[in-house]
Amino acid sequence: MIRIAIGEDHQSLIDGIALLIQDIAHIQLVCSATNGLELVEAVRKHQPDVIITDIRMPKMDGIQATEIIKKEFPKIAVIAFTMFDQQDAVQQMLDAGASGYILKNSSLQTLKNAIETVAEGTPFFDSQIDLRAFEENHSATSKSGLLTKRQLEILRLIAQGKTSREIADELFIGVHTVDTHRKNMMRILELKGKGELLRYALDRKYDF
Repeated sequence: MIRIAIGEDHQSLIDGIALLIQDIAHIQLVCSATNGLELVEAVRKHQPDVIITDIRMPKMDGIQATEIIKKEFPKIAVIAFTMFDQQDAVQQMLDAGASGYILKNSSLQTLKNAIETVAEGTPFFDSQIDLRAFEENHSATSKSGLLTKRQLEILRLIAQGKTSREIADELFIGVHTVDTHRKNMMRILELKGKGELLRYALDRKYDF
């Protein structure tokens, strides 16, 4: 069961999401809030697995709320659910600790995929987000900033020459999850070929 929380200042949208997911047996809405302060308090009380939050909310925005929540509950995954597709909005949510970013005009299937993906520890970005254009405007250091803390952790272990099995054992996650992270990192960093990720990891070895 994936327990979720929603932060959204329009109650009608919260109700709509709740209605859409009610028939998905393995996803349960455990709490919701219409402003950032309420979201933080609700998360402290219910400690869900995944949070879906808007960026613009009263009293405290989704970026601030995400920063607070990730400091207190680093294992909780956060998905930005917003109309903003600007590069700075994506970057600010990533910097705050979000591991997913989807737009409000996305389908229920996209929302479901995002919830399931981040719950497994893998980042999820809406296909409408042009990550390639986003990355082209940043240096190699900024590209590393697109990676999640988990991915940077895996990258550090890759630089130490560890195999996917050894990384999985050390981080207490599945080999499939490690391999998925590898594929996502290669896509985000625009790397080609099996040895490129290792070469990148070795080049960045002391930057993690």
